Amino acid sequence: MLKVRVMPTLLFKNVGLVKGIGFDSWRRVGGVIQSMKVYNLRQVDEMVLLDISATLEGRRPDFQAVDEYADACFVPFTVGGGVRTVDDVKGLLQVGADKVALNTAAFESPELIRESADRFGVQCVVVSIDARRMPDGTYMAFTHAGTRPTGEAPATSARRVAALGAGEILLTSIERDGTMAGYDVELVRQVSSVVDVPVIASGGAGSYEHMYEAITAGGASAVAAASIFHFTEQTPREAKNFLRARGIPVRVD
Repeated sequence: MLKVRVMPTLLFKNVGLVKGIGFDSWRRVGGVIQSMKVYNLRQVDEMVLLDISATLEGRRPDFQAVDEYADACFVPFTVGGGVRTVDDVKGLLQVGADKVALNTAAFESPELIRESADRFGVQCVVVSIDARRMPDGTYMAFTHAGTRPTGEAPATSARRVAALGAGEILLTSIERDGTMAGYDVELVRQVSSVVDVPVIASGGAGSYEHMYEAITAGGASAVAAASIFHFTEQTPREAKNFLRARGIPVRVD
């Protein structure tokens, strides 16, 4: 059985890291390199850096900044935000990203998924699906940092992008984001049950038990988190020890 990964999500906006609730109410939480140095010491399996304002501001990725961040990251490094073309994907991989996350472009230019997978390998392509539970209880995928509805159910989106060549899916619950109230396990289950590629659960982690639930009840292959690590004393190392004690295979040095 593949080992379950624990990874911090670093949300970058303008000049530093931020964390909000429900994709809003952003507050500063420090610098990228400083955070990476801390995570390097805490047995994280991977790190995810998302520039949450690039697409809304019509910017390309900041390749120079990513180059600097990659030098400080000693684990596999996923980068997203503002990625629009194969050249953007190539540029991020060249400056040190191990994987590139596609969100808005994966919906507006789905051929980018196939082109990127064909050129660089499916292991480099992560599609980020941001989803919201609607008033009628169904789910819908959103783009543009959670501001534009796609009209498509996230499970449908997941099947489509996996068929195009996505190697992983980063699935984030918009309304759970930053709440530390627990992952939306039903959302994770709906998506993980219809694809064969790994699903990374994101949005809502507030305890190690929440991570365990996303894996066992939701079927997640990995758990991503931010607030739990920024605002509590809980750590990735302790999270992995908790999961291992409950029979979940994790990598512990």
